[in-house]
Amino acid sequence: METKIIDGKAFSEKLVETVAVEASKIKNAIGRPPALAVVLVGENSASKVYVRNKIERTEAAGMRSIEHRLDADTDQATLLALIEEMNNDDAVDGILVQLPLPDQIDEDAVINAVAPEKDVDGFHVVNAGLLATGQDSLVPCTPYGCLLLLRDQLGSLSGLNAVVVGRSNIVGKPMAQLLLKESCTVTIAHSRTKDLKEVCARADILVAAVGRAEMIDGDYVKPGATVIDVGINRVAAPERGEGKFRLTGDVDYDSAAAKAGAITPVPGGVGPMTIACLLRNTAVAAARRFNVDIADI
Repeated sequence: METKIIDGKAFSEKLVETVAVEASKIKNAIGRPPALAVVLVGENSASKVYVRNKIERTEAAGMRSIEHRLDADTDQATLLALIEEMNNDDAVDGILVQLPLPDQIDEDAVINAVAPEKDVDGFHVVNAGLLATGQDSLVPCTPYGCLLLLRDQLGSLSGLNAVVVGRSNIVGKPMAQLLLKESCTVTIAHSRTKDLKEVCARADILVAAVGRAEMIDGDYVKPGATVIDVGINRVAAPERGEGKFRLTGDVDYDSAAAKAGAITPVPGGVGPMTIACLLRNTAVAAARRFNVDIADI
């Protein structure tokens, strides 16, 4: 059996093209392109790269990008005041505050300060509640990207046994809700799960979002299963030179790929889908705010 490598980069490029078409419709309807405001607090190097990529992709899709850079010692009140200003700005459709935030700022307070209709990260408790109850909401970008890849690979997911390893609010919990909505039988596994390997090995769909490099090896994979690796970990790669690193997922790719029917690589799998789905959410948020009819994306 030949394992299919799921190309998230290629899929994301097609999705961005679709978003660009819908963004153009919105621009024609409201007189301006959909606008995404991104807030970066501090100098976290990974966050700076993510933000730069988000800005570039936003503009490439024909949408407006607004950037706010704040010093690392910015206090919570200042950040909340900026968010309130953007909530009330009719020219802003989506608001994204890049995480993690410095220690002096309460992330939950910031997430829940963003107006739910502009919460393109999908993290606000209102959007989380809407998702949990099966109602229309802005959905977290990474889980939604995973869902799109699964649909593309498998078609209908109805009746499939899905295991999500990881229970974070950002990936694990919303991923489980999305799979439930697709009529999967869903198990959320985590560090306290008994017989974790056996639980995973029963899954038709295995989503690894545990944050531990190469933890999920081939022994966790049911023959023919579809494996979605959400993890992005930097591990030492002395063979590349002193101080060098390589990117790896939460899945031990070689051993898992030997048993899987399909698998996402790292990099080039889920990562590109996250930004593409952020652009999708921005277009959807703008369309809903101004009652513009766009395609289901």
